[in-house]
Amino acid sequence: MRKVFQAELLTIGEELTQMAGLVADAMERAHTAYAEADTEVAQEVIAADARVDFMQTQLDERAIDVLALQGPVASDLRMIVGSLRMSASLERMGDLARHIAQLARLRFPVTVAPASVAPVFAEMAGLDVQIARKLITLLETRDLEIAREIVALNARIDDLHASVFKTVAGPDWNESGPRTADVTLTSRYLERYGDHGVSVARKVNYLVTGEWEPGSGAL
Repeated sequence: MRKVFQAELLTIGEELTQMAGLVADAMERAHTAYAEADTEVAQEVIAADARVDFMQTQLDERAIDVLALQGPVASDLRMIVGSLRMSASLERMGDLARHIAQLARLRFPVTVAPASVAPVFAEMAGLDVQIARKLITLLETRDLEIAREIVALNARIDDLHASVFKTVAGPDWNESGPRTADVTLTSRYLERYGDHGVSVARKVNYLVTGEWEPGSGAL
């Protein structure tokens, strides 16, 4: 029975890692669609999000079955509860990448962002992808130094997000209402993606230490 239990925990961990890889790919491709007004890539991202949703449902059902049938305690219980919460964050990251792709499809044949903010969004999307890629390694190794790197990347995203709002509120901004709304939404989606990555990193910290925050306050 114990071997079955450990096998279930291993499968849950592997599924979380797979989800992290899928949402990293989704954001990378979503930004390509967004920057290049590529509706074909956008549609692929939108369709692929269903797989992330399915994986979350499958993982959560597996975790609930383990809770009900195995009666885990201590660190094993933390793993299962943490996995349920991490799967929700990863699923939301997939949704946010889908939203970026949907904007690209909606505004075709023009690109969504004006030239004044396009480089900022390119950097934000690149940082988001880095965060998701680091989550793969973090989930595999539980190396909390990687968690701190994720927090640092997200801090840069927050700074860029704030800069977008300063640009939109500035005297030189003369874009239309719909385009202003698109820019605001894009920045919010990219910022929230990073926040959910940090949320996963915090939960890994919980799995390793039993605390939601490390003693150093780095997360």
